[in-house]
Amino acid sequence: MKLKRTALFLLVLPAFLVSCNVPLDLAGIFRSMGDLFPARNIERSEHVFEFGRDKRGLHINYQYKGKTHTLDDLFRRTKTTGFIVVKDDSIVYERYFRGGCEDSLFTSWSVAKSFLSALIGIAIEEGHIDSVNDPITKYVPELEETGYNEVPIKHILQMSSGVDFDETYYDLSSDIYVMMEKVFLFKRPIENTILKLESERASGEHFRYASSDSQVLGMLLSRVTGKTVSAYLEEKIWRPLGMESNANWNIDSEGVELSFCCLNATLRDYARFGRLYLHQGNWDGVQVVPEEWVLESVVPDQPHLQPGMTGDGWGYQYQWWIPKEPDGEFLACGVYGQYIYVNTKKNLVIVKTSADPKMADDESVAAFRTIAEHL
Repeated sequence: MKLKRTALFLLVLPAFLVSCNVPLDLAGIFRSMGDLFPARNIERSEHVFEFGRDKRGLHINYQYKGKTHTLDDLFRRTKTTGFIVVKDDSIVYERYFRGGCEDSLFTSWSVAKSFLSALIGIAIEEGHIDSVNDPITKYVPELEETGYNEVPIKHILQMSSGVDFDETYYDLSSDIYVMMEKVFLFKRPIENTILKLESERASGEHFRYASSDSQVLGMLLSRVTGKTVSAYLEEKIWRPLGMESNANWNIDSEGVELSFCCLNATLRDYARFGRLYLHQGNWDGVQVVPEEWVLESVVPDQPHLQPGMTGDGWGYQYQWWIPKEPDGEFLACGVYGQYIYVNTKKNLVIVKTSADPKMADDESVAAFRTIAEHL
């Protein structure tokens, strides 16, 4: 019980902890989310896809803001918990830190949003959703009394819903922390928060990162498929990709997945998902996610979504980030430094998990790019 209270405190009050430099084990909590809080299991595949092994190692320095850094320096400063590099389907480099190991289930935070995007694409292909341009209220009518009324699914995927939701990290009064507090601490249904949200502006015109957008996509997915988000993930991605470990997804008091975050999996299985997108949704001859959907998902198609226009300096499309000056690259990203980096030109996937309140997005990408060039 004491550990649970500590975990809740960390989840709800990270700004206070950072400001006070409280020495609590954030890394330990981030690999124990499925034990500390309610979660739904996702069963591993019976036929595991095995990566090869490339023993050449990785010894590089990278440049960032005019200074030279080593990977060990990056790992230390960004409180890295796991790091894996897969090149040409072989693991070139794999290390774990701060108590983690190859069997640890590292929490995804917002990396889960990219998995959710893949599932939406599959649901459209299967005919559960007619079009990405349909208003979400066509399928989830209870949203008619919210700011999501008549908002196209596409705008929600693009974090351009126009809904008033404040995702300011380290602000204890922001909507994201109030929502987390209600769900994790007071065990309130997450949909209670969603159903109270109002519109701030017209949709499709302005990027504003809002985890509520991803949560309503989870509502959509469950409604049209008749399955939980976890069950649909297990059926459509986890088993077909030959995932080697059971995973889990945190749920609220009503058994609803926190689809904006909180998928818990091993680094190698995150890397397998990266490999799926590396090959445009094709898995050894089987089209798991529609190719057109994958290609559409990682190329911003509106001016306000282009790299440099989102306010974070990166670009955005369907729950995927595009770094500055992209060259066949895109990322799934999560707060505290979680990444699945895909480089299609170098046939490379990098996964990094961390417990870094300060984060280091641009520097991490600089390191990833150097690794890609080196290999």
